[in-house]
Amino acid sequence: MFRTEPLPADHPFWQHPQITVTPHTAARTLRDESVAQIVRKVQALERGEPIAGMVDPALGY
Repeated sequence: MFRTEPLPADHPFWQHPQITVTPHTAARTLRDESVAQIVRKVQALERGEPIAGMVDPALGY
């Protein structure tokens, strides 16, 4: 994690020979699984059901 993200294009870390800048990824996004999840959520919305995993900005995340 850096103080400024994304790391500015001219930041020296990009060119430093002993530093490798990597993205913040916990896991790869698998297309088929992601599409299936989206479909399930849209279908739940259409049925008037609550959707799991909703973000609440009031909680600060």
